[in-house]
Amino acid sequence: MDTQNVDIFLSVNAKKFPPLHLQSIREALYAADESKYIVLTSLEFRDPDIMLLLSIVVGQLGVDRFLLGQVGMGILKLLTGGLCGILWLIDIFGVRNKAREYNHQLLKQTLGI
Repeated sequence: MDTQNVDIFLSVNAKKFPPLHLQSIREALYAADESKYIVLTSLEFRDPDIMLLLSIVVGQLGVDRFLLGQVGMGILKLLTGGLCGILWLIDIFGVRNKAREYNHQLLKQTLGI
């Protein structure tokens, strides 16, 4: 992928990935071919700030976990009210990192690394 496309992608999406992995993501993007760029721009990465807001508002219903692909934990939170608020409170502090890791895994699957 050319430098301009990599820079554009990272400038738009850098906050959606773990900061420690940004350099390896940049290298993987340089190694990818142009057809992957089209696929990457069509992916919907989870915004960590929106996930935090959702976790605060409807986190006891498990919506945050459902959006991160963790259906089992989403059902558990839905049926138990976020384990009586304990898991909900824990998720408020960790949902941003979970969203970044979800995005990183999605990117790795798409690029095949």
